[in-house]
Amino acid sequence: MKPLSLTEQLVGSIRQDILDGTYPPDTQLRQDALADKYGVSRIPVREALLQLEAESLVDIIPRKGAMVTALSLEEVDDVFELRILLEPRLYRASAPLLDNAALDAAAAVNERYRDAIMQDERAQLGPLNAELHMALYTQASMPKTQQIVAALLQTSERYTRIQLSTEAALQQSLVEHEELIAFTSNGHFKQAEMLLTKHLNHVWQGLRRVLNQK
Repeated sequence: MKPLSLTEQLVGSIRQDILDGTYPPDTQLRQDALADKYGVSRIPVREALLQLEAESLVDIIPRKGAMVTALSLEEVDDVFELRILLEPRLYRASAPLLDNAALDAAAAVNERYRDAIMQDERAQLGPLNAELHMALYTQASMPKTQQIVAALLQTSERYTRIQLSTEAALQQSLVEHEELIAFTSNGHFKQAEMLLTKHLNHVWQGLRRVLNQK
């Protein structure tokens, strides 16, 4: 595997700090402070912030600099409407072509998801959730749609952490993942597609409830 560049390492570190709440929404991210924190020059920091802006985690505002984006119901609605439109389409094209090795790999990701819940490793849940979803779409010959969905899953991670803040939500997500894999393994693709849509709606509506309380 190709080693990460300095900018890529910075993107990962700052992204993680935003996702875990070290930098809350509307926090100003000063380039000199970030450079001091990570022991680098301001050039890779500037490049990292531009990438995070492309991921909708940061807004770069003239005369104010980089600000952590606010949580947004409008963004949640936009992201999940797109996911509900695109992910079942990917699943429908991919699922009949998944072999036993691919399904075993998806099940292994869900076991890692279960372990992360049990060990309270909340930072792992978003990436594992995205990995599991994408594992079910690998055989779809739709590279552009896969790219868009991967980006939507990355945007969703910030919100997924909020939605998965209760034990009930965690267990529901785990059970629905297990059922999705089981339906697929047994060739019940239509039931799985319906469950996938239901699963995405559960997350979406759970997020709306949480954000409406903030």
